[in-house]
Amino acid sequence: MVAGLLLARSGVPVTVLEKHADFLRDFRGDTIHPSTLQLLDEIGLISEFEKINFSKVAQASIPARDGSPATVLDLSRLKHPFPFIAMAPQWDFLNLLARAGEAEPNFELRMSTSVTDVVTEGGRIIGIKYEDSAGDGEMRALLTIAADGRWSRVREAAALPMREFSVPIDVWWFKIPSTVDRKNELTPAFAKDRSFVLIPREGYVQAAMLLPKGHDARLRAEGVQSWRKSIIQAAPELADGVQSLALDDAKLLDVKLNRAKQWWRRGLLCIGDSAHAMSPVGGIGINLAVQDAVAAARILARPLREGTISDHDVAAVQRRRTVPTVATQMVQRVMHRGLTRVMQASGEFRVPLPIASAFRLFPKLTTLPARLLGVGVLRERPPVEACR
Repeated sequence: MVAGLLLARSGVPVTVLEKHADFLRDFRGDTIHPSTLQLLDEIGLISEFEKINFSKVAQASIPARDGSPATVLDLSRLKHPFPFIAMAPQWDFLNLLARAGEAEPNFELRMSTSVTDVVTEGGRIIGIKYEDSAGDGEMRALLTIAADGRWSRVREAAALPMREFSVPIDVWWFKIPSTVDRKNELTPAFAKDRSFVLIPREGYVQAAMLLPKGHDARLRAEGVQSWRKSIIQAAPELADGVQSLALDDAKLLDVKLNRAKQWWRRGLLCIGDSAHAMSPVGGIGINLAVQDAVAAARILARPLREGTISDHDVAAVQRRRTVPTVATQMVQRVMHRGLTRVMQASGEFRVPLPIASAFRLFPKLTTLPARLLGVGVLRERPPVEACR
């Protein structure tokens, strides 16, 4: 959607295909980081975004060995126009982009249209096959941009080889109704053999429960009472809301971490999770994908508009985005090892006092992870023609 909007504003005719009839899918990319908020400001959409009912998260704290919390990440200390993470439903964000696209003569959005295959001619991908309410169809294009996620059908059809990384965790996402006034910070919570991350939202808490890879069926077999008990043990203040939870409320995220060895073929470019599936750790996946889209639009707008696009142009997007992608995945792999130790700590994980003391004595240290998480390794600027 971002790539399509930016390209359309740059004079490139774009058709965006979405297989669902709407964008109403929960627990998908709700974390809008400072880098994405700054983009919305640059393209004149921040005032519309601010009409969305979102909450702000600026800090992350972890209990120290002395029992008191230690702030390890503080976005509010960043010298940035948007020093916070906006927790906004992804459907509101996508609907905002769709409305912006409607105003562009070069932008078309087709809902309920599922891509089924790519069309190849002489070794070049020249378009896609799709299915909609009218039946099967085919669409030709100078360039196909695949942004269809970690299970990308387009990437699979194009036979792009992937490099897979071992991941030790999966995640249950769920909502806990709550009227408890929580600070605008992300906090962990622990029970025996259970680790949670609690994110304040409007009228509820968005919760992630970490589980060992492949343990979904085993935990469901233990029953809802065992699950509820662990949540209450970790966060007693949420006890009232927990009583209404059913196991169907827990949505499994099968965590993957991988990267295409080559993000493109002649006539095709993969971006976002279709090029590099990210872990939910840090909530950075959507924002890295948005930066991919911005880079793609800036690099490819002119050759697409002039009809001169080459392999060199498309490969330039991967060259530009490889460093931030690799760096982010390296950090996530380190964090996975830390989360594994947390899960093995049986609910007794605490930050060592020397580390906690360093963050307390030198609070500016909290800006280092904040900048990596919120702004990223490499800032991407949109095409000048797309800014309003």
